[in-house]
Amino acid sequence: MTGTGLIDQYRRYTRNRLFFILLVIAGIVVVGLYAVISGAAGIAIKDVMSVFTGGADNITNQIVLHIRMPRVLAALLAGLALSSSGAVMQSILRNPLASPFTLGISGAAAFGAAFAIVVLGAGNMFDGSALFEDFSPSIGSSFFDRFGDRYLVMGSAFIWSMTSTFFILAIARYRGVTPEVMILAGIAIGSLFSAGVSAMQYMATEAELAAIVFWMFGDLGRATWHEVAILSLLLIPILIFFSMMSWNYKSLQSGDEFAQSLGVNPFRIRLSGMLVASLATAVVVSFYGIIAFVGLVVPHIVRRFIGGDESFLIPASALFGALFLLLSDTVARTLFSPVILPVGILTSFIGAPLFLFLLLKGLGKSYWT
Repeated sequence: MTGTGLIDQYRRYTRNRLFFILLVIAGIVVVGLYAVISGAAGIAIKDVMSVFTGGADNITNQIVLHIRMPRVLAALLAGLALSSSGAVMQSILRNPLASPFTLGISGAAAFGAAFAIVVLGAGNMFDGSALFEDFSPSIGSSFFDRFGDRYLVMGSAFIWSMTSTFFILAIARYRGVTPEVMILAGIAIGSLFSAGVSAMQYMATEAELAAIVFWMFGDLGRATWHEVAILSLLLIPILIFFSMMSWNYKSLQSGDEFAQSLGVNPFRIRLSGMLVASLATAVVVSFYGIIAFVGLVVPHIVRRFIGGDESFLIPASALFGALFLLLSDTVARTLFSPVILPVGILTSFIGAPLFLFLLLKGLGKSYWT
């Protein structure tokens, strides 16, 4: 093929990638609008518009502004964080199984939540009304209504998830920062925290056990505007950081020696990438519980459409992860309405068979092509 033919082929490939990203953005808009109008309390599009023009009644204002819109934005931000973190971890560790969930970061957050509930006394917050939408007399009610307990659980989950990350990085630093060492360290530490969660459940009372189990499901129903603002302030700079570092991540795909020849320090790139990706995951998990398989499956799906170029893969994975989690949460809210399934259950039901399908289609063979 001539040089001109190669250039034309590359331009077509780039256009296809951009078209995929635009298609995902359009999907986010459509699903987001549907998510706002769907639910146990039927709300038409004109009612949503009246909320912003000042003509809606108080109940419609409460449902749209204080329940559904924060939940939609939380789903988008959480999906962005989990999927982009998964894409970065898979790239810098050069392993298709790397993700916040498989490396034990989510499990450490679960231990932190269980620790706060059982040991620190934040277990008096379970409320079955969290399973229902729109009809609770307290807008946005959930078992986290007692804000002191709520933020105690979130803070403990965040601290322990970051502790897990530092343990992984310390072990990798001691043994040499290689992808294999980091993955094995993550698996071992994840198993340790899983045992810790089991110990907390064994010591818990019935009410505390119910709170632990419900938190571990992963649920976006507890989203508030305050949390959306915090997530935005933390996650948007992280996504910008990932995009700025995409060339460095791409250089690692040909081996550490090649990356060093280009002036890239593999040690620093892996440490910073793991630390920032873990931070993004820790924030999301501490807010909303364990939402499995988003960080593992979404980058693989996107890679099959646009390839492995991190310059496109990371932003496309972030957007597709936002769409995936928003769609999953919308289905979880409406499938058995007014009863709401925690979104973490649905993502596991979808993600596990989907990952097996990708595995059978030759995930390992085609991963780095």
